[in-house]
Amino acid sequence: MTRSEPHRTIVALARVKARRSQREALRDALVTLVEPSRAEPGCSDYTLFELHDEPGTFYVRETWDDQAALDFHRATPHFRAFAARFDELLDEPIRLTRLRAVPLA
Repeated sequence: MTRSEPHRTIVALARVKARRSQREALRDALVTLVEPSRAEPGCSDYTLFELHDEPGTFYVRETWDDQAALDFHRATPHFRAFAARFDELLDEPIRLTRLRAVPLA
């Protein structure tokens, strides 16, 4: 890849916050996404975290080869089943924060 060529890889943090009393249900739903998401074409990282000082607030660190891989992920049956439960489980909409690597040279 040359310096002028755009980097297509998508690295993002998805912030997912549970409704009151839904922490365990949300955790379980997120855990079920991990393995099938990691197996998707174009996924090189899908790691689930929970904030230490704020139980019920989760982050998913995701790395996708490109936008097409992320779009594919959002259309999979396992993600769509999760999305169907947003109103039940989530205190607020998922916030997806895209990251860009800082060049060291």
